Amino acid sequence: MEIADVHDQIDHELVSKTQIEEKINSVAAQVSKDYKDTDLLLVAVLKGAMNTLVAFSQALSINVQMDFMSLSSYGDGLSSSGTIKVRQDLACDVKGRDILIVEDIVDSGHTLDWLIRELKNRGAASVEVFALLEKPSRREVDVPLKYRGYEVPDEFVVGFGLDYKERFRNLDSIAVLKPEVYQGEAV
Repeated sequence: MEIADVHDQIDHELVSKTQIEEKINSVAAQVSKDYKDTDLLLVAVLKGAMNTLVAFSQALSINVQMDFMSLSSYGDGLSSSGTIKVRQDLACDVKGRDILIVEDIVDSGHTLDWLIRELKNRGAASVEVFALLEKPSRREVDVPLKYRGYEVPDEFVVGFGLDYKERFRNLDSIAVLKPEVYQGEAV
């Protein structure tokens, strides 16, 4: 496989680094107010939400604990299989805790719906969601998003943690991948 400059494979930028920072700072200020008197646990799904979690947690003015899950519904494909597989579970007990799921993107909603139900079944006191991005046009399951970032069109987006075959996560903005990069695969 030929390794090209990452920017040569990008069609256009959708959300700039500055816009991401502004949105994260704004949501973090609200979350800091909303959870100032609680023992908040941030939960991120690896690997996509890592960039959002790091930037978001650093923008908070309250103490929080962080934990991670690795879930799979995509495999190597471009569309969800619909079956959620837990590859890595949380290290801490969520019983009685206020949970804020920090998501990179909400697409069909299946994985997030499963995670919300799973955390509630484990006894979480509350479960809310901050999603940096959402694609309403692809939503199949209605999931409650208390804190919202940006709506993006039904295009193949990468960057700031979002990937295509484990690549492009390192971009500091959200961009649209050129179709020829993933051509021939179902989106």
